[in-house]
Amino acid sequence: MKQPRNFYRPLAIGAPAPAREPEVALERMIHFVPPHVEKMREKVAGLIGTVDVVLGNLEDAVPAEAKEAARAGFITMARANDFKATGLWTRVNALDSPWALDDILAIVGAVGDRLDCIMLPKVEGDWDIHYLDQLLAQLEGKHGLRKPIRIHAILETAEGMRNVEAIAASSPRMHGLSLGPADLAASRAMKTTRVGGGHPGYRVLGDAHGATLGAAAGDAKGAPRADTRASFQQDLWHYTIARMVDACAAAGIKPFYGPFGDFADPQACEAQFRNAFLMGCAGAWTLHPSQIDIAKRVFSPDPAEVTFAKRILDAMPDGGGAVMIDGKMQDDATWKQAKVIVDLARLVAARDGDMAPRYQL
Repeated sequence: MKQPRNFYRPLAIGAPAPAREPEVALERMIHFVPPHVEKMREKVAGLIGTVDVVLGNLEDAVPAEAKEAARAGFITMARANDFKATGLWTRVNALDSPWALDDILAIVGAVGDRLDCIMLPKVEGDWDIHYLDQLLAQLEGKHGLRKPIRIHAILETAEGMRNVEAIAASSPRMHGLSLGPADLAASRAMKTTRVGGGHPGYRVLGDAHGATLGAAAGDAKGAPRADTRASFQQDLWHYTIARMVDACAAAGIKPFYGPFGDFADPQACEAQFRNAFLMGCAGAWTLHPSQIDIAKRVFSPDPAEVTFAKRILDAMPDGGGAVMIDGKMQDDATWKQAKVIVDLARLVAARDGDMAPRYQL
């Protein structure tokens, strides 16, 4: 067992010391770009400043014959642009693939000084993170990098979910976790072909003998008719997101909702993103340009919520005691809730200048 005092020591000679505190950054959307497609690479310059993170995707959606082109395209994309305050990430291929090692060696060697984070798919346990952690330290030492590259893990298997707490706490490089609903659904043998979101068949029915359903609403014996019984669609991902959020909060890293695959249903995308936001997620993946504004809107706090949160903080400057605001009791617990919202609003206002006057910050 590694001793706690060694947790923050570099894992290779010449590697930078691991960060002891998480980086404060606004990451409402992680926007995926297929770097093997030249016309998509050319659009990256226009994305910088409009998205919080640009990610070059080397894994799913890249055919086997285009893997090397995607790797080379990402390096070209990273060198050709000044990303400024926008994060630059890549999703490498899974560790059990024939491309993962070459992805990591080539990209860190060529553009490691520009790279903020590596997204690692199909993480099964902390052993996957330990392998990448050691390898990155060796490469940072070899190439003289002065800032450690972060790791972001995707939860896509039942075993990964079983080990989520260990994964979250596995390394000081850990940036966060994302839910990968499609692969996770397959791993669990869930009966859905959807990429995120709900399913119309996942429902509960209202009580067949509820107090509001009597003989007048049913048949002669008082049994309810089929068309009068209430039915409610449920959230397939509520438990999974909640467990991921808790694991991340306990480890001091960020939880993210992953992809929403139905580009033709922006309302359902917004609903799924908002559920994740309210439950504690910092952002979501955007796979299509139409989802960027949805993520930006959803993962930025509502101005009315910010105004009320500021009233709580102003009424309780030190966070102690209790006050009444609009007939509602506020105490140290609601002060902490308000601070979460106001702190996020300040990050949004600093990134999106048009939001500062709306937040009155």
